[in-house]
Amino acid sequence: MLRTTTILLGTALAVPAAAQVEQGPKNAPQFEPAFENQTRAPEVETEAELSVETVTDGLVHPWGIAVLPDGDYLVTERAGNLRLVTRDGEVGEPISGVPEVVSRDQGGLLDVALAPDFEESRVIFLTYAKPMGSDQTATAAARGVLSEDGTELTEVEDIFVQNPPADNAMHFGSRVVLDDGYAYITTGEHFTETYRDYAQDLDKTYGKIVRVTQDGEIPDDNPFVDTEGASDEIWTLGHRNIQGADIRPETGELWALEHGPAGGDELNLIQPGENYGWPVVSYGVTYDGEPVGSGEPRSEEFVEPRYYWDPVIAPGGFVFYDGEMFADWQGDVLASSLVPGALVRLTLDGDTVTGEDRLVTDQGRIRDVAVDQEGAILLLTDKENGEILRVTTGG
Repeated sequence: MLRTTTILLGTALAVPAAAQVEQGPKNAPQFEPAFENQTRAPEVETEAELSVETVTDGLVHPWGIAVLPDGDYLVTERAGNLRLVTRDGEVGEPISGVPEVVSRDQGGLLDVALAPDFEESRVIFLTYAKPMGSDQTATAAARGVLSEDGTELTEVEDIFVQNPPADNAMHFGSRVVLDDGYAYITTGEHFTETYRDYAQDLDKTYGKIVRVTQDGEIPDDNPFVDTEGASDEIWTLGHRNIQGADIRPETGELWALEHGPAGGDELNLIQPGENYGWPVVSYGVTYDGEPVGSGEPRSEEFVEPRYYWDPVIAPGGFVFYDGEMFADWQGDVLASSLVPGALVRLTLDGDTVTGEDRLVTDQGRIRDVAVDQEGAILLLTDKENGEILRVTTGG
């Protein structure tokens, strides 16, 4: 079912250096960035011809995608299905053995990632909204072994379960990133006024990035292991709802992308033990236009985002581009946008954003982004008839 459209980018009209991506008025115009290009960086012009191919459709609110060594894909559907999709677009039946999920509001089956030694071990990792009894839920991460024929998941066990459970099925996070024997799992703070303050509490794993081994053990060098009353899994705190995370190949640093309220979506460079401010400070305001927390965008005790958006892009997953097809994009951030819907590209100089571009703006809500072995960009559209799109160069 290969449908292809071509997008011509780059025209004879040069974009002035000071121009910015057209994005509308700010929700919090009273806030100024802490440093140059922390928001609304200059627009960068893509000198390329992009071709967007529909690999397949018919997926129900797909959330996460992982590229298998043979070029096929594992895709999660929020309702609770994990599917094997061939590179030619053939969608398999739901894989058996997947954990039971709470498919309600923003909850369901979320991210999927391959173990670094997947070709030998067949181990994969999932994040999901776990039923906790009494109509409560928690963000959880599990590992399991995928059968050789891709039809069954066995030896499934949780490596992390958020505490305490919540009676609200919102703001679960959650991505899982695997690096150097560890699993980094992002969580949300479950949205409501009752819960959001938990993002600052060290005895709760709401609004946190947690770090465990890939077997679910607590590393001895986690920053709060020796802090009385703290959850030993915590790596960082003060987050709202992180739905994107990736390791930057050239530095080995973990970066994360999180939803703000009305304005204030953030791209953060993650440092162990640091506090990123939510819900005390934010570059956004509440959905009613009221101040968040202190009413200030920053404080010395909190880490500044490396970039923020106002108005929001409503981010999903992101990757640092690492491939040959888009050679000029090497190391750039490629982020999915749910609202207004796009592939957002950021150029970097060190840890400072130097430019922003909006691509593939006509496909609706983009939930996740990945890069295949050929360097093509894979996008998931988040809708009832969701798609895998493949973005390549050339006509």
